[in-house]
Amino acid sequence: MVTGRELWVILLQVGLTPLFMLFVFDTILGGQGIVGSGFAELFLPGVVALAALTTGLQSVALPLVKEFGFTMEIEDRLLAPLPTGLVAVGKLIVATVRGLLAAVLVYPLGALIVGSAPWRPAGLPMVLLVALLGAWVGAAIGMSLATSLPVQRINVAFSVILTPIIWTGCIHYPWPRLSSMPWYQAATALNPMTYVSEGVRGALLPGVPHLPGWVCLAVLTTVAAVLTWVSVRCFIRRAVQ
Repeated sequence: MVTGRELWVILLQVGLTPLFMLFVFDTILGGQGIVGSGFAELFLPGVVALAALTTGLQSVALPLVKEFGFTMEIEDRLLAPLPTGLVAVGKLIVATVRGLLAAVLVYPLGALIVGSAPWRPAGLPMVLLVALLGAWVGAAIGMSLATSLPVQRINVAFSVILTPIIWTGCIHYPWPRLSSMPWYQAATALNPMTYVSEGVRGALLPGVPHLPGWVCLAVLTTVAAVLTWVSVRCFIRRAVQ
């Protein structure tokens, strides 16, 4: 119900960064011939991945900063007849739903901007699964940051964390094509966003070089499990304090 009431907020949250990036790189740079005409097809799957992970991150991190702030609104949530760890899991689930919704919304919006979009019905289950895992990973990252760092350092932490996540996440390019820069290819392999982008891109554009789908699912599942444990532990420790 809350997500439905805040749908316009989600649209703004989804649209600003990913869609402006798509507009600049495809419509402006593509119209001037600076980038190739097929760049949008490579970029749009990355935009879907970006929307899923970053929306999941912001949907849990920003509210938690407020709830653990001066007013301590989190105490009302902790009064629920649930173990404290399940309160944290509930917040991860809500943020994941918002991230998945963001991925679903940004695809047609991006298609309107560029005028076309890769479409492969057989790959849709893979797209949804990868976006779901990506949103969960983003939510777990956001909870870990919001519950382990001092409130006054959250803004700096977001800049430090989000910038490399976005620009080393293979949003703009397929991972195999970085083979000429092995050091950068290795750096992108450490970023969970890479596996979200490659999973979505491979499902929609199987003819483009990409990481195998099973690799993306295996890495994202492992990262999601580890970050879930870390984020819930951080939430419990902060709540007890």
